[in-house]
Amino acid sequence: MTVGPASAGWYLRRLSRMGPREIGGRAGDAVRRRRWRSARPKCPSVTGARFTAVLPAGTIASVPSDAAKRLVAEADRLLAGHVEYFGVDRDDLADPDWWYDPKTGRRAPWGYAFDVPYRDENAAGDIKQIWELSRHQYLTVLAAAYAVTGNERYAERVAEHLRSWWASNAPLRGAHWISGIELGIRLLSWVWIRRLLDDWPGAAALFEDNPVARHQIWHHQRWLAAFPSRGSSANNHVIAEAAGQFAAACAFGWFPASPRWRSDALRSLERHLKSNTFGSGLNRELATEYHGLVLELGLAALAEADAADVPVPASVRLVLLRMTDALAAVVDSRLRPPRQGDADDGHGLVLDGTGTDRWASLLATGDAVFGRLDWWPAVTATDVRTPLLTALIRPYAKNGTAPAVTRPARRPGHFTDAGMTILRGPGEIWCRCDGGPHGFLSIAAHAHADALSLEVRHDGVDVLADPGTYCYHGEPAWRRYFRSTLGHNTLQLDGADQSVSGGPFLWTRHARSRVLAAETTGDVARWCAEHDGYRPSVHRRRVELTAESRELRVVDEVRGPGRSVRLAFHLGPAITADLVEDRAVLTWTRDGEERSAVLDLPEQLRWRAHRGESDPPLGWYSAGFGRKEPATTLVGTGFTDGAEGFTTVLGFRG
Repeated sequence: MTVGPASAGWYLRRLSRMGPREIGGRAGDAVRRRRWRSARPKCPSVTGARFTAVLPAGTIASVPSDAAKRLVAEADRLLAGHVEYFGVDRDDLADPDWWYDPKTGRRAPWGYAFDVPYRDENAAGDIKQIWELSRHQYLTVLAAAYAVTGNERYAERVAEHLRSWWASNAPLRGAHWISGIELGIRLLSWVWIRRLLDDWPGAAALFEDNPVARHQIWHHQRWLAAFPSRGSSANNHVIAEAAGQFAAACAFGWFPASPRWRSDALRSLERHLKSNTFGSGLNRELATEYHGLVLELGLAALAEADAADVPVPASVRLVLLRMTDALAAVVDSRLRPPRQGDADDGHGLVLDGTGTDRWASLLATGDAVFGRLDWWPAVTATDVRTPLLTALIRPYAKNGTAPAVTRPARRPGHFTDAGMTILRGPGEIWCRCDGGPHGFLSIAAHAHADALSLEVRHDGVDVLADPGTYCYHGEPAWRRYFRSTLGHNTLQLDGADQSVSGGPFLWTRHARSRVLAAETTGDVARWCAEHDGYRPSVHRRRVELTAESRELRVVDEVRGPGRSVRLAFHLGPAITADLVEDRAVLTWTRDGEERSAVLDLPEQLRWRAHRGESDPPLGWYSAGFGRKEPATTLVGTGFTDGAEGFTTVLGFRG
């Protein structure tokens, strides 16, 4: 099933989540779009343009050999025409069709950008498949391979594809001029492509001496200055827009408007980094991959500022420091962060080959820029991006504008503002408890209906798993499932979600959660929280992790009138479950060693195992966007009269 154009009802629901200022801004945008349809000014003439934001001498030599080897292997696959996006293999990368979606076989229509029906998969294909290639992050990989090897084949392919893209995507025409996040990330890619190709004899002819390139760069920045994400949409998108605009205005500061674009983008970046981030350092969208995306974008923007000697407000560095400390605090023993909220495999800057650990890379960069704390987990993995970024960014302690800041003396386990609690036990037991807000801003676009959900791992293996995201636009039944209450390790009443959805990126009523207790140290770690998403009933959950017995006890209570109940526990794809009545024996393998646990389930409920069901969806795990695989989900059904709780005990063996 595919999604069609947005209905009148959707527009009314969306309008209801906007304030007067946002409505006015969007009305102005609509007027501007109509005017731009027939009035496309030309890029001002530029003379003497030069690119000076180069890497310091010796930087490339500091790239670790194993990271360089992964990079070159990836670049060779790209050069041979092969790439995989969102679970779809492409073999057409040697000469790509920039508007083609290999998933559906459709091509996005040509025409004025704001007329393209990009939400309608029947008309435009899967827009994320189309957009991803044109972020040009595969070209940054090829450019990095040139920088590391000096092999001009990589540089020549980059130049060939950029010229093809520029010729095929005139400003304001087609699908690649619709969304600001795409323009912002693309600009950031172009900055790094130019930087990495600096030793190639054709670099200047491709960029600063090329009127077509200057025309594209100018129009990208003019677009971003005119159509920033506003109000209820000012989430990670506005960070990407500001970071890309700022990077281009620093590195490609060739135009009369460049100083204004630079100062406006920096002002936006400062404002929105703060507004998108809790004081604790966690991202307000409560979607971990967007924490990674925003941190990558912020670090990349900081690199451009320091490379161009542009002063940056102290708050920018401070937010990025706190984000890095927060990431170090929440990862498990294998450096995997929580799987919370939406995830679409989006990256801010890609300079590495397949197999590079994104989170280890961010922590390595954080170590070099901010300095690691004693409680940070060790990072042994290598990457290409860290030495390149940190060659440009001034270390925090050596930056004259960086304020003194008190950083956590011990590893935080509870983040009050974000409502996230991490319980840790022996044998690398890791448990995330969710008692936080339902997403960010009035639409909570990337939130899931997951209040009071749990996520439990053993030595990095998902035991009780967050199933993930899988898709955004094209398959509404699957979109609903993966962000539903039933699609998480929590309790559902009367077959409804805790929060009310108004569309694939819109929630019209948000469950309100509050954490009542959080004790993350000692022999017994405890957490308790409740939410009001099933008014007048209240769902309260208590969790205890006992170190000595290596046992996790979960008690669910429903306070209010009797209602039907479904309690779900989603197992990771590596877990095999043998369910007999209300007991499940769980087994898996880690590093060649057999592991096991016993899950004793509430006896008041009737338990059934589900796996890989499609009508309706149940029993799935999505490791990444566009990919899903069968996994076991245990669902207990019954009723509650408000007088008794449901107790679940997960005990790890060995």
